[in-house]
Amino acid sequence: MGAAESSSKLGGSVHDFVVKDVRGNDVELSRYKGKVLLIVNVASRCGLANSNYTELGQLYEKYREKGLEILAFPCNQFAGQEPDSDEKIVEFACNRFQAEFPIFRKVDVNGNNAAPLYKFLKSERGGLFGERIKWNFTKFLVDKEGHVMNRYAPTWSPLGIENDIKKLLEV
Repeated sequence: MGAAESSSKLGGSVHDFVVKDVRGNDVELSRYKGKVLLIVNVASRCGLANSNYTELGQLYEKYREKGLEILAFPCNQFAGQEPDSDEKIVEFACNRFQAEFPIFRKVDVNGNNAAPLYKFLKSERGGLFGERIKWNFTKFLVDKEGHVMNRYAPTWSPLGIENDIKKLLEV
């Protein structure tokens, strides 16, 4: 099966997908089998960046040893709030917020060019008003087997997800 063929078909699990890191290297999400994932579309210039990056960092610090991974995907589809290069985005997150979780290459989350991973996430958990992602910092919670368990609106605080994360981590 060719790469184009496999990427257009929605998989059964998040672990079926391959994404690009900021340097353009392939990262197989199967490496996260057995981990609970919080997948977030981020934007440096969004009004929600401060609280989200801060709280995501707190969750990561508290639970990464217990099996939580946070996967951040920059996206510039909402009011142009992520216009910078991948390198600048990582620099911003790491310098300003000491983000230690992985930040991947910039993606589209809506439209024809949406990343296959995001097509899958949306098909598994449509939002209140359909599948389309409405804004930066939409969050998807994924269990250890790669199944999408929940979706949270951009305004939902990362710390507000803590109990759901603890349940999936069994802590």
